[in-house]
Amino acid sequence: MIVITAPTGNIGRHLLALLLESAPAHDEELRVIVRDPARLPDAVRERVEVITGSHGDAGVVDRAFEGADAVFWLVPPDASLAPQDAYCGFTRPAAKALAAHGVGHVVGVSALGRGTPLADRAGLVTASLAMDGLLADTGVAYRALANPSFFENLLEEADSIREKGVFTDAVDADRKAPLVAVADIAAVAAGLLLERSWTGSDSVPVLGPQDLSPNDLARIMTEQLGRPVRYERQPLDELYTTLVGYGLNEAFVQGIADMKRAKDEGLDAGVTRTPDTASRTTFERWCAETLKPAVLS
Repeated sequence: MIVITAPTGNIGRHLLALLLESAPAHDEELRVIVRDPARLPDAVRERVEVITGSHGDAGVVDRAFEGADAVFWLVPPDASLAPQDAYCGFTRPAAKALAAHGVGHVVGVSALGRGTPLADRAGLVTASLAMDGLLADTGVAYRALANPSFFENLLEEADSIREKGVFTDAVDADRKAPLVAVADIAAVAAGLLLERSWTGSDSVPVLGPQDLSPNDLARIMTEQLGRPVRYERQPLDELYTTLVGYGLNEAFVQGIADMKRAKDEGLDAGVTRTPDTASRTTFERWCAETLKPAVLS
């Protein structure tokens, strides 16, 4: 029995599709935790057991983890809370339920940066790494998917790219860093959940095929979209003011700013890309298949 949290999210929907395809051959049953079951396609609801509610709720995870052998764990960002509450506070009920039900294996979505000098001052990443420790301390075999920023973050810029030919971030225009497609993260998670021969606690970096700078992204988007795209760097204080103006929790916004500052100082550069840590979806392919339809629609 594999339990999938956040099955309708960016990573979860890819993971669920992969597990639905592969689970029968591995004699695995699937159970999902979802706030709104109507967001699951009818064909999916017919093939999984559905637990309705939030996986931050003690009663929900207690029911969901009963009889479970493995869990996919993803904390949905909650910008109404301080980072530690958003990650560790949300995860504590699950940690108790994992121990109570003797769940053997957990795969969690986390971040790069562990072991670097920036790890303790990286905002949301620092909170995510603390969450890893909380889960590992339950005694489960734990694998933290150590991810860089996602290609999919650029979908939030689709309107700006379409209307102004501009995307923004807070890092130096020539700062090269790993980037990854969420489908590749899901593929790694599926492999770990289905082949549970691993023990102990460790990180599994998922680094994408190459490091890219914002200027590299602009060049590739220009080529793939057939229109000029350029990068504009946004000052961190301006980013902070804008997000607080939207009503986000000030501590959470500070966590975003601290994370972006740490990334600009090389937070994601601490792991060497190897055939085992690289993933296959190129930014060119992702632009053609995902960004281009979003921008040109």
